[in-house]
Amino acid sequence: MPFNIALTGLNAANQDLNVTANNLANVSSIGFKSSRAQFGDLFASTQRGVSRTAVGNGVSVSEVAQQFTQGNIETTGNNLDMAISGNGFFTLSDGGAISYTRDGQFELDQNGNVINSQGANLQVYPPLATGGFNTGGLQNLSLTTTESAPQATTTAKITANLPASAKTPVDPTFSPTDPNSYTNTTSLTTYDSLGAAHTATLYFIKGATANAWTTQLYVDGNAVGTQQALTYDSAGNLTAPNAGLVTFPAYTPATGANPMNMTFDFSATKQYGDAFNVNAVSQDGFTTGKLTGVSIDQTGVVQARFTNGRSVNLGQLAIASFANTQGLQQLGNQTWAQTNASGQAVMGQAGNSGVGTVASGSLEESNVDTTGALVDMIKAQRDFQANAQMIQTDNQITQTIINIRQ
Repeated sequence: MPFNIALTGLNAANQDLNVTANNLANVSSIGFKSSRAQFGDLFASTQRGVSRTAVGNGVSVSEVAQQFTQGNIETTGNNLDMAISGNGFFTLSDGGAISYTRDGQFELDQNGNVINSQGANLQVYPPLATGGFNTGGLQNLSLTTTESAPQATTTAKITANLPASAKTPVDPTFSPTDPNSYTNTTSLTTYDSLGAAHTATLYFIKGATANAWTTQLYVDGNAVGTQQALTYDSAGNLTAPNAGLVTFPAYTPATGANPMNMTFDFSATKQYGDAFNVNAVSQDGFTTGKLTGVSIDQTGVVQARFTNGRSVNLGQLAIASFANTQGLQQLGNQTWAQTNASGQAVMGQAGNSGVGTVASGSLEESNVDTTGALVDMIKAQRDFQANAQMIQTDNQITQTIINIRQ
């Protein structure tokens, strides 16, 4: 009997050593979660109960429990390296088979898809045309590598001060080549539907009556429409046109692009003092842009940045959480699958309640405590030696009994 009991102790200690060895072997595995051997005693009983003098039957490993504590987060500087600070898992799809991981070492395949080292695609919520993300569906994260389409200028705004002390120009016939025929001028860059840049120049001409001005638009040296009236009150505020908006006739560029229909907003212009100054000009058009990089914020929103200053949402990382993480099935390569024990995956967004945040350019290290694992190894080794000694003692007792019979 002692021999069999000690044998269960040897088996349990050996499995404990295996668990510890596996933990130590994965000290450098990104996103690895350590395990712990949990033991339960063996006790034989009958329907009539257990005798007061009954002795147990040894020990067994009741469970090898995964420990999903947070690992240290290390900065790498690679934007496609990601770590989750807090609860949650990245979602992966391998041909439709869904798995989950804490290993954020991602890379690009030949088609621009973001994958892990085994080729599984990182899953995101797709962006909506109206803004936000479709949290009811998942898609592969693909980085846009084509040029960003241009947008033609439709509106422009100028913030400026026209000098109240200005005099009517000496030359009454306006000409952009004659500085004596206008009071002030300023320019800004606009874009057509093909992304070609055009210089839009506004000329300001002081009228013959108080607080009266006109403005003339030229694009690439060509007049667009006729002079438009700007009227200010005695406090220097613009009173006409309505809301400060002037819509000029369409300008057809020589590039073959669509006609440019532009509305200028003069509502932020004033008429004060004796100095002309332009504080700001803005317009809503932009040229084509090439991809310069990808950024991922704490909420998992993936944005592509382009040379034209545009940023485009490519998706938001789908972060999964589980009611019982220890019930997840290990698949290897720091990936897991859901089981009945783990419960269904609850899909969420990083930073929301119950889900951690995403750290781009960082990786979560293994949560194995090397010092603690070495101590566990010594303890398991001593358990093994103690049970081996028990077998040896039982063998000596048995041998003594045999010698008595001789």
